[in-house]
Amino acid sequence: MGQGIFVITEQREGAFRKVSYEALSEGRRLADVKKCGLTAIIAGPGAEKMAPTLEKYGPDKVLVADDPLLTEYTTDAYTDVVAGAVKAQNPELVIIGASILGKDLSARLAARLDAGLAMDCVAIRVENSEFIFTRPMYGGKILSDVKIDGTPKMVAIRPNVFTISETPRSVVLEKITVSAGQARTNVVERKLESADKIELTEADIIVSGGRGTGGNFTHIEELSKILGAAVGASRTAVDEGWRRHSDQVGQTGKVVSPTLYIACGISGAIQHLAGMSTSKFIVAINKDPEAPIFQKADYGVVGDLFQVLPAIIDEVKKLK
Repeated sequence: MGQGIFVITEQREGAFRKVSYEALSEGRRLADVKKCGLTAIIAGPGAEKMAPTLEKYGPDKVLVADDPLLTEYTTDAYTDVVAGAVKAQNPELVIIGASILGKDLSARLAARLDAGLAMDCVAIRVENSEFIFTRPMYGGKILSDVKIDGTPKMVAIRPNVFTISETPRSVVLEKITVSAGQARTNVVERKLESADKIELTEADIIVSGGRGTGGNFTHIEELSKILGAAVGASRTAVDEGWRRHSDQVGQTGKVVSPTLYIACGISGAIQHLAGMSTSKFIVAINKDPEAPIFQKADYGVVGDLFQVLPAIIDEVKKLK
């Protein structure tokens, strides 16, 4: 039987991803319920300098894997290092964010550790000392409660769903020996998008466009800039070449959970709804009053987005 909870953090260029704080906060809450310890791991160069940032989110121990071999993320190297740390700590539960990196790493770790994995979960609770994981299924049509046999149990949590809470504790810092094994892949080049672009999965507000834009995202980008939002797109907009695949929201794109999701000219196919149905507030703008998106929306505007968006932009500017 494993004991304790283990959180795998994610960082880029020396800054933690928001989902790492969400995972730690949820880990602390569960650790208090189970009356056990919470351990976090940071991997990558400069990890030791980053460790103090985590103190206010409640870990009892922070493991640091600080090595140049981990400068760039590769599945092989990170799996070897993190799997070794998990085995040494022998936790009952391992939590990781269901980001692009997290989904890749969690699947390989689950196979390496012979652990059950609940992917893209939106809630975790403890009943009769057992963890119950809630995750969307069938394109978000239902929520399923899942139990995992054996230990460790692994869960990848959906970004932007779990509450971040500060519970400062005295933290034990421990540097671990890095054994990255023989990596069969290596990064030869990185091509980064604009540094100031807001990551879709972590955005608090998203303004998305679909077929109804006809490829004209000018008003969507202007509204996004004013609101400090990310720009999303439906699969149709991506297939037509109007937006990059990295902007796609939906079953074959990114799954998002912002506070506010504004869908412009998006009909609301089930594949798109699967990627944004957990948004806290959904606003739909579409000139077709029968569009399926209105069934999911909290607020709907029936009208031409090229007339509606400029009016919204003007009002937001006045409020600003």
